[in-house]
Amino acid sequence: MFSAASKCVSRRVLFQSTRYLAQKPPKSPNPSSTFPPPPPPPSATQNHDPNETEASVPSEQLKEPVLTRSSVPSLDFSPPDPTEQRTGASSRDSLSSTDRQRRAFARAAFGLFTLGIGLQVAYMGREWELEELQMKKMTLNNAPAGRWERTKSRYSEMFSYFSDPVMPELLPPRTAAQYPPSAKPYTLLLSVDDLIVTSTWDRQHGWRTAKRPGVDYFLAYLSQFYEVVIFTTQYSYTAMPILDKLDRYNFYIEHRLFREHTRSHNGEVVKDLSYLNRDLSKVILLDTHPEHAATHPDNALIIPGWKGDTKDNGLVAMIPFLESIAIYKPEDVRPILKAYQGQNIPLEYAKREAEGKQKHVENWKQNKGSTSNSFGSFFGVSSRSTQNAPPTYLEQKRKEAQQQYLEEQAHIAKNKDYLESLLKHEQDVMAAQAPSNLWEMIETMRGNPKVPDANIPPPPPPPPGMGFMIPPPQPAPVQAQTPPKSS
Repeated sequence: MFSAASKCVSRRVLFQSTRYLAQKPPKSPNPSSTFPPPPPPPSATQNHDPNETEASVPSEQLKEPVLTRSSVPSLDFSPPDPTEQRTGASSRDSLSSTDRQRRAFARAAFGLFTLGIGLQVAYMGREWELEELQMKKMTLNNAPAGRWERTKSRYSEMFSYFSDPVMPELLPPRTAAQYPPSAKPYTLLLSVDDLIVTSTWDRQHGWRTAKRPGVDYFLAYLSQFYEVVIFTTQYSYTAMPILDKLDRYNFYIEHRLFREHTRSHNGEVVKDLSYLNRDLSKVILLDTHPEHAATHPDNALIIPGWKGDTKDNGLVAMIPFLESIAIYKPEDVRPILKAYQGQNIPLEYAKREAEGKQKHVENWKQNKGSTSNSFGSFFGVSSRSTQNAPPTYLEQKRKEAQQQYLEEQAHIAKNKDYLESLLKHEQDVMAAQAPSNLWEMIETMRGNPKVPDANIPPPPPPPPGMGFMIPPPQPAPVQAQTPPKSS
C-alpha cells in the first residue's frame, strides 16, 4: 500500500512540473529581453477591470523572481569602501609633521635663493674699480656709466669665459731694457698646420709630421728682424713636441700661443689680435686659413697651404717681402699687406723689386754720367755699366743679414755640445720640480713650486767666448724709400 501511495505522489509531481514548463514562455537569447515588456496601456474606449486582468494571468507568472541591478554580481575587483567618506577637510591638515617641515624648508631655500640673485645683480651694478678699469684697458670716460650697463658688461664678461682667450694679454709687455725700440719693432705670427709643417695618418705608421722645405732657414733668418711668435689652433700638448724639434735651443721662437689662446667667434676659431698686447700697426699674421683672421683681416697674409710637396719653396719665397718690411720700417704695415691681398705675393713683390732696381740704376746713371775720360772712351766704349752700379739699400741690408745668419749657424755648430748639456740640465731641473703627489700639485697650483733636490749638478760653465745671444744687426736709418706698393 505504501508503494502504491508513493507511485501516485510521484506521478502527480511529474504532472504538475510538466504543466508548469508548458505554460512558461521561452527565454530570449538577447540579454536585454530578460525583463518582460510592459503591458500596453488600456484604451480609453474599453472598461478596464483589474480583477479580470489578474484572473487571466496565471499565478505561476506572478510569483516569478524579477532580476534587478542589485541582484547581479559586480565585476569590480576593488569595490569602493562604503565606510570611506570625505569629511571636507583639506590635504594640508592631513600632512605629517615631517612633510610640513620639508615644505617650509623648501620655501625658505627658494626665498634665500631669490634674495641671493637680487643681491648679486645689485652688486654687479656697482661703480667701476680702478683695477678693473686697468684690466679692461678702459677709463671712466669710455666705460659703461649706468647701473644696468655695468651689470650687463660684467655678466657678459662672466659668460664669455668659454669663448674668450684664457688671458686678457697673451704676450708680456716689451720693456725698453729687454727690447730697445730700434731692435725688432715688428711681430710676426706664424701658424703651424699646413704652413710650416703638415701631418698625415695611415694604418701602418699612424700620425706622421713633416717639416716644410726651408722652414729652418725661414725661422733662423727672419728672427733677426721680427719677434717670431707661433700662434696655432692646435692644443699645447700636441704642438709643443713639434715646436721643440723646430727650435731646439729656443733661439728663434720667442713666444708660443695655442688653441686655448684663441677666441670663438660665430662658431669659428679666430686668432683675435686685440689680445696680443702689441701695437697692431706692427703685427703681421701669416696663415693659410682666412677664417683665422676674421677679426683683423688687414693684418693677415693668407698663402696657400702645404700638402707635403718636397719641391715646395712657397715659404722661402716669402722672405724677400717680409725682410723688406723690417728693413724699411714703415709706420703701419696694414696698408702694405692690404695692397698684396689676393695676389701671388712672392711673384708680385719680385716684379716691383726689379722695377725699383731699374730705377735705382737709371738714377745712378743720371747723377754720375754715362761716360768718363778713361781709356775706353777713345774707342767709344763706356767704362760705366749696370754691373758697376752700387747696390741698393735693400741689397746692402740683405747681404748683412745673410752674413749674420751664417755666423750664427757657425756659432751654434761650434758650441753644440755645450748647448746640449744646457738643455739636459734644464730637463733634469724640470723633472725634479714635477710634483710627485697630490699635495705637491696643490702647492704648485697655489704658486709654491717644489724645490729641486740639491743633488742636481749646476749647469756647466760656458766655453771661452761663448755668448747666449747673437746681437741683431744694426737698425737701418729711416729713408724716404719705402717698399713698393700696388698702384
